[in-house]
Amino acid sequence: MPQFVEVRFKGNRKDFFEWHESEPLREREPVVVETDRGLDLGRVGAVGRVAETKCERCTGCAIGGGAPAEADEEEAATTGEGVRRIVRRASPADVRAADELRRGEEEARQKVRERVAAHSLVMKVSDAEWQWDRKKLTVFFTAEKRVDFRSLVRDLASVFRTRIELRQIGVRDEAVRLDGIGRCGRRLCSASFLSEIRPIGLQIAKDQRLSLNPAQISGPCGRLLCCLRFEHDFYVQARKRFPKEHKTVVTSRGPEKVVSLNIFRDLVTLRAEDGTARTVPLLELRAEVEQAAGSVPKTEAPAATPRAPRAEAAPSAPAAAGAAPAAAP
Repeated sequence: MPQFVEVRFKGNRKDFFEWHESEPLREREPVVVETDRGLDLGRVGAVGRVAETKCERCTGCAIGGGAPAEADEEEAATTGEGVRRIVRRASPADVRAADELRRGEEEARQKVRERVAAHSLVMKVSDAEWQWDRKKLTVFFTAEKRVDFRSLVRDLASVFRTRIELRQIGVRDEAVRLDGIGRCGRRLCSASFLSEIRPIGLQIAKDQRLSLNPAQISGPCGRLLCCLRFEHDFYVQARKRFPKEHKTVVTSRGPEKVVSLNIFRDLVTLRAEDGTARTVPLLELRAEVEQAAGSVPKTEAPAATPRAPRAEAAPSAPAAAGAAPAAAP
């Protein structure tokens, strides 16, 4: 049975392949793989069940959940059952050739920027990536609007003498490719461990009681922080243990209003009717609420007033004993 493998390339780009040799592959091992037009070199990111789970979550290709109804004939012939094959393990010479390409990509990016300026196109060239066999150069760029770059592609093809692919990406995808350090001082979440980038709305920041100032909740890409999304479920589940804010609870001290919550330290801030405020642990608050509920006497229902028995109609008086019968005519 072939080994299912996730292979990672430059810029956190990944794809899934099959390995048909008897000796299994290991993580971080360099391999040469099939692409749509030639060969490329990457490193093993995951194998076996882990790779299959990642592939099931992915919806960006025909292998994952977003498989099209009809596959392209050329691609089907290349991939067999929908998954391309790993050609072979990469040799040290292959790895050195890939490293040389990586070092030359910055020069290629500068040349592309010069040609973009010459064509007066409103676009920002983020990165350039050579395919390992140098049969294709992929240029990644961001732009506010759609860009007509047909003349630019012809110009770049004459400069680099290879197939040129220009790919427009979003600012979040740009952050994934270029990587970096976030405002927390750690590596960007989107470039380190997040498998997919999901949309983030301002309501998520409101649920976490964060400042709505964009400068404080935005990342290097200028969009809302990715950590807001995957931390949101924790905040939602944690707040279910607490009383709602601005709600009045009856404790052993009387009615008090919930002012604020500290879900990390399990503290609740209360304000009494006279304006005095106090902060109590959540367990202590629950005990006070239960104590207050137990001290309130239950109002007993008043005893039912007995109703007078209903008077029954007196039976008709029977004929007097010994009464003379009516005289016959």
